[in-house]
Amino acid sequence: MALDRTDVEKIAHLARLATEENELPGYVDDLSNILKLVEQMDAADTSQVEPMAHPLHMVQRLRDDEVTEQNQRDSFQAIAPQVESGLYLVPKVIE
Repeated sequence: MALDRTDVEKIAHLARLATEENELPGYVDDLSNILKLVEQMDAADTSQVEPMAHPLHMVQRLRDDEVTEQNQRDSFQAIAPQVESGLYLVPKVIE
């Protein structure tokens, strides 16, 4: 799919991008080349390719789920400006 000058101008307008008149031909060529590359990739037969979440077949090493710190909520809330029922009270920022 090849783009023309009006297509690029419309894309730039929708994206709120300022473009110089002398730069438009380069943008037209670059964006057209990108779309041609996408068309080439779409043409590749991927029917036998199994979808994967990550390109490397690795297992993520996870640490044991255990408590590593003491509960210090009371000491932290003792220095807080406002606390109620174990919750920090903050000013309303959205009306």
